[in-house]
Amino acid sequence: MTEPLNVSFLGLGVMGGAMARHIARAGHRLTVYNRSMGRIERWQDSNPDLAIRIAQSPADAAKGADAVLTCVGNDDDLADVVLGPMGVFTTLRRGAVFIDHTTVSARIARQIAVEARDLEVHCVDAPLTGGQVGAESGQLTVMCGGRVDALEAARPIMETYTKRIVHVGKAGSGQTCKMVNQIAFAGIIASLSEALRFAQSAHLDLDKVYEAISGGAAQSWQMDNRWHTMARDEFDFGFAVDWMRKDLGLTLDEGRSIGVSLPVAAQIDQIYAQVQAIGGGRQDTSALVRVLPRKGKA
Repeated sequence: MTEPLNVSFLGLGVMGGAMARHIARAGHRLTVYNRSMGRIERWQDSNPDLAIRIAQSPADAAKGADAVLTCVGNDDDLADVVLGPMGVFTTLRRGAVFIDHTTVSARIARQIAVEARDLEVHCVDAPLTGGQVGAESGQLTVMCGGRVDALEAARPIMETYTKRIVHVGKAGSGQTCKMVNQIAFAGIIASLSEALRFAQSAHLDLDKVYEAISGGAAQSWQMDNRWHTMARDEFDFGFAVDWMRKDLGLTLDEGRSIGVSLPVAAQIDQIYAQVQAIGGGRQDTSALVRVLPRKGKA
């Protein structure tokens, strides 16, 4: 690895907690911060002695840091921890690295990049794909927006928990690329759900259907990993419907701002609203199938 760095990680959720673990195990000196002390305590119980310091605020976390990473909830959360009166940018030193892994709007990513430029801080907007499994295994893919020099400064840290780092363009481009991912992801889940319900209604053997179609053009990661679990009404596999609706909302907003119509994404967003209405907001995205009716003649 490169020389050990002072790295602060803000946001110890399912994704952030795993990434912070990989950073510390790679030999970097880790400081952690989370608004909920209970979450910090649970993380420490699972990862004894990995963090050298628990910060009391985002500003405290950034003091003396070579790099600060965030993985929080939404635009408002990110603005608060980075740009607020006790935010990261009040104390982060010139020449340090700031990496944001939150899925947020391209607008807030660009705003933070402007602030970072004025402070002479390297800034990368770097949303992720790969889910909880990828975070735990250190096999995430990161889509990055920002300057080339900022990405190269951030790369040694991100390499501790990723399998692929892609620079897609200027500030905000990482977030826009994540929107592309979510449009495609949502469409695959929706069509897979409809296909499954059709097969059930036709009284087909679902294992045989999977065997027949999973090796051809219909194949996808979602089919390989969710076809059988959806058939068993199992929906506890990570990325929640609530978070998908947040992401689709950001995507639809961005589409309106650039004059692009997204009718399929908009329709799937409304189907997910139905899933929320029946109590499925915390279930994973494959729970979309729950609101498609089971029908068919015996």
